[in-house]
Amino acid sequence: MSTLPGVGTRVLAAKVLDAVVHRGRSLKAELGKVLPQLPDPRDRALLEAMCFGALRQRARYDAALQLWLQKPLGDKDGELRALLLTGFAQIDAMGLPPHAALSVTVEAARALGRPHQAGMVNALLRRAQREGFPTADPAAAWPAWRRKKINLEWGDHAAAIFEASAHAAPLWLRVNRLQGTRDEYDARLHDAAIACAADDALPDALRIDSPVAVTALPGFAEGAASVQDGSAQQVADALSPAPGARVLDACAAPGGKAAHLLERDPALRLLALDVDPRRLNRVRETLARTGGVAEFRAVDAADVQAWWDGEPFDAVLLDAPCTATGIVRRQPDVLLHRTPEDLTSLIALQSRLLDSVWRVVRPGGVLVYATCSILKDENEFQVEAFLKRTPDARAEPLHAGYGHAAGPGRQRLPGERGMDGFFYARMLKLG
Repeated sequence: MSTLPGVGTRVLAAKVLDAVVHRGRSLKAELGKVLPQLPDPRDRALLEAMCFGALRQRARYDAALQLWLQKPLGDKDGELRALLLTGFAQIDAMGLPPHAALSVTVEAARALGRPHQAGMVNALLRRAQREGFPTADPAAAWPAWRRKKINLEWGDHAAAIFEASAHAAPLWLRVNRLQGTRDEYDARLHDAAIACAADDALPDALRIDSPVAVTALPGFAEGAASVQDGSAQQVADALSPAPGARVLDACAAPGGKAAHLLERDPALRLLALDVDPRRLNRVRETLARTGGVAEFRAVDAADVQAWWDGEPFDAVLLDAPCTATGIVRRQPDVLLHRTPEDLTSLIALQSRLLDSVWRVVRPGGVLVYATCSILKDENEFQVEAFLKRTPDARAEPLHAGYGHAAGPGRQRLPGERGMDGFFYARMLKLG
């Protein structure tokens, strides 16, 4: 491989994107394989930025390749096509100086065993530098079946949803109340020359609009702050358990919402469940860093007999598995992987989880159902069906600060107030 600095990083990025775009692999899983190969955190950040930038702007970059290539790339050209996407991302989404992107990416083509196509890579990148990219509807990156649902369900909001999902999200922080106030942490960020903004509707949140490595955040390793989108932080507000309440987090991984609840009230008696033991370990690690204390069980929350001791819960959080259509800007590869059959399976799983965990709520207790989806089948229609078949459940209203009215709940759409798309519904168990 070339000794030119940065070539190896581009090669790895091309291999990751090839696996994700052409072979249906998970971006998170592929990054997990290759990032440890890069000892320098700057290289790791560069690789991630190339992959995310290429996926978020895939509609525009695909349009450029279709327009500029006299002959489409073949089935065996997956790595080369992926490399071109990384090159486009460097020039466009990342705004790297051309000299830092062109020569290294061209050399990466040679390192991938394609010296005969290095000239084509050079020509395409230079054209992108000169002309910019053709206009493309960001909706084109969405599968037709999902695009149709968004247009039908959200009408005038659909274009904004597609546009917001094609751009990087700001970095939202949740300040740990156990270690200080938001104003105090704001001052620590200021001292570290990191600009941030507060949102009056989110008492623990600070938003950073320019990319910052978490390692640069003061006190991060000690749990002074955590990365959590503003929409996800509102879940704690929606649940609002009484002091010292018994709380169930039914699908707890990776643990941010459980940590938030415990930062607000360390006296909560919280049980965190997750069906995946490895993901449950992430919850343990999260709470160890932030100072929260909870019980943990690696079980299927829907299999109530396997884990419930018979003592009811005052408050239950069901942050249900979903299509993640509200967080495409954070997980752009979900557009490549989910199918209509996946949606059908997820709706059935959500329904089973709702029916099961409702059994453990005490009379007078509450359940908050939340997803990071914007599809009505997973959200308002799911909750409406649950209420119809559950006589002792009553929806409690949430105010407009949670987003648009959506049947018995509220829906935040991607990009609104800088947040992710999220659905919330709060239900009271009648006594």
